[in-house]
Amino acid sequence: MQLKAGMTRPTSDGVLEVLRPDMEALGYRVESGKARGQRIERPVLFGENGHPEVTYEIDAFHDALGIAVEVEAGRGAMSNAAYRDIIRASLLLDAEYFVLMMPLSYSYKSGGRALSTEAYSKTREQLSAIYASQRLRLPFKAVLLIGY
Repeated sequence: MQLKAGMTRPTSDGVLEVLRPDMEALGYRVESGKARGQRIERPVLFGENGHPEVTYEIDAFHDALGIAVEVEAGRGAMSNAAYRDIIRASLLLDAEYFVLMMPLSYSYKSGGRALSTEAYSKTREQLSAIYASQRLRLPFKAVLLIGY
């Protein structure tokens, strides 16, 4: 992936910027910014008169195929963002497939020390545990984890 000048590691917005043209050509709606109208909102819960009462933002969605896509980077790679993404995507209306993109690793400083987390491997272990345990059943036909 080609980083913008001055960037030391990709951001989720940077990853989406690179992928957006090809994803849109394939029929995805892709978040183009953080302003209203640039974000992709999907309904989760409907209220009175069928109006969405709860919606979640998603990085990309393919309406015809029901594919929800989330890209994590930065702090999201070291926190429990993968769990949050999995649960929130599970609640999206018409999401039949889920694609989660995580950096292979993420380096950061804490208390003046340089630390690193293997974001992709950690997320892979989380997904493996969810599927192996059978205690939490995800509504997806398939989940694709992509490391970048």
